[in-house]
Amino acid sequence: MRLSNKIVLVCFFTAILVGFTVLRTPSVTDSPAASPGDEGKEDLSRVEYPSLKSIKWHAQFIEPHQSLESLFGADWILVARFNRVDRRHIYPGMTIKVPDNIEDIRTYTPMPRFYQPAARHEKYILVDVTEQWLGAYEHGKLAFSTPAATGKATTETPIGLFNISARDLNHTSSLYKTANDEEQYPMDNALRFHIDTDNVSYWLHARDLPGRPASHGCIGLFDEEMQKRVFDTPQLPVLKDSQKLYEWAAGEEEYEDDMGEAEELEDGPVVEVRGSLPRYLDRPPAQKHLN
Repeated sequence: MRLSNKIVLVCFFTAILVGFTVLRTPSVTDSPAASPGDEGKEDLSRVEYPSLKSIKWHAQFIEPHQSLESLFGADWILVARFNRVDRRHIYPGMTIKVPDNIEDIRTYTPMPRFYQPAARHEKYILVDVTEQWLGAYEHGKLAFSTPAATGKATTETPIGLFNISARDLNHTSSLYKTANDEEQYPMDNALRFHIDTDNVSYWLHARDLPGRPASHGCIGLFDEEMQKRVFDTPQLPVLKDSQKLYEWAAGEEEYEDDMGEAEELEDGPVVEVRGSLPRYLDRPPAQKHLN
């Protein structure tokens, strides 16, 4: 057989083998899961919150073209709060917690409805680091509560009893910039609660909520209006918890006219920060609900 004929035959059979390998239907496939190449390792089902032990939920992988709104309609807010995450941080390839029954989380809060240490205070703020949640109390009764993002490992939020000592409606970070490095990180609706021995200030303020501890020590709350201004998303801001806390704790009904600048305050609400960082599990505890 001539050499040219042999080359043709080899190419022919190689093409058949490659085509079979590429086009055949796989016999075994894995369920969708977070990409091993995702450096953020955003599997929020692995973040353990003690208050979820009594709620049945499952881990759900976010697929292309899916969003909280498309998956849950008007109940997307409940799922966002359940995960301590904002819409900007939901993306295809990550995993979130989803309650088996949405009614189980309609009034969900990990904070106690009555907190005895706050009973003698007109206003009292309790931050639970383990739960990544904040409660606002009036004479011990829970007035409202909201998810929070506290300091991450190595830059933890200080634990203890403090007081709101300053407000700044338009505060910005003196140390950190936005991800695109174009401007100082915004800290709208800022309430200072502590200054450490190195003269570093800690604030409650508007920020991104990625569903886990993420800050350099401050305590961040939902504020989609800030995100719209800085990141141009979401187009229709809904979650504005930092504004609510700011008005409640240090608004013009409590103090004089707010000029939008840093201002020292007297007799601000007590801020109690308790707990330790939530655990990250090797696998989602929700698997027990799927067996």
